[in-house]
Amino acid sequence: MGAILIATVLIAANLGAMKLSLAVLWQSDNDAMRHIWLHIRLPRVLLAILVGGALALSGCVMQGLFRNPLADPGLLGISSGAALFVGLAVVFPLALPAILALYAPMFAAFIGSLVVTFVIFLLSRQGSHNLSRLLLVGIAINALCGAAVGILSWLSNDTQLRQLSLWGMGSLGQSQWPTLLAAASFVIPAIWGIGLLARRLNLLQLGDEEAHYLGVDVKRTQRQLLVLSALLVAAAVAVSGVIGFVGLVVPHLARMWLGADHRWLVPGSVLIGSLLLLVADTLARTLVTPAEMPVGLITSLIGGPWFLWMIFRNQGRG
Repeated sequence: MGAILIATVLIAANLGAMKLSLAVLWQSDNDAMRHIWLHIRLPRVLLAILVGGALALSGCVMQGLFRNPLADPGLLGISSGAALFVGLAVVFPLALPAILALYAPMFAAFIGSLVVTFVIFLLSRQGSHNLSRLLLVGIAINALCGAAVGILSWLSNDTQLRQLSLWGMGSLGQSQWPTLLAAASFVIPAIWGIGLLARRLNLLQLGDEEAHYLGVDVKRTQRQLLVLSALLVAAAVAVSGVIGFVGLVVPHLARMWLGADHRWLVPGSVLIGSLLLLVADTLARTLVTPAEMPVGLITSLIGGPWFLWMIFRNQGRG
């Protein structure tokens, strides 16, 4: 999968409205082409890898924590919190310099994601650490934030409404090196931390009581995994908008190929999620050139049928 991902990176970086080649990197008379390859195409390709891996790993962790194959990274309301703060930034813009105004939606998304993460962290420290309770809290947060975004959409003008709609469908069109580095500073440490907890996550599949007798600090491990997973979603949503179904589809693909051991599932989910979102973003850039489709539409077209298949398969087994 690593080799396939590297090959896909090289192919994706050369595709787009203007087809390029790696040869432009060492051709002295092609400064403009080199700039496009290094500062437009490459950051976007790497950001797709980062966001896809983050969303997929977050879904893998949540499915393991909740022991529910239908768990999704947006389950705890983090994506909805980001959407609410982006709506506030779009409908009630601040008087900012041009460069800051460009990044205002991204900053707002990150703040909203972290606010919900902080609420979840506080709840996880309370006496009741039942994950089902946190699931219900996530459903409530999703409902409240969705209603608030609906009110903001009703208050917005046509231009603002279009901005909200496009961000809600997900896009990697604003990728730049500073954006990539900012997201990587959160995603990479979170992936590393989850990798260290993979063996404990395996033991949690046996049940809380069994894991406790095997030497796992259940409360602490659940809290650590929950916060790390939430940080992954926060960073991904902040730079790309709401991209659905990656965290739902990818862990199942990884589990089908690699088994149930999270020591394999963690790196496998990261690689498959990165590859899936990179392919989806490449299709979004190339199918309707010179225009561009929101990448969230591509992932929803893949994830929607998969989700229905999962529901009917589980119903049939029941």
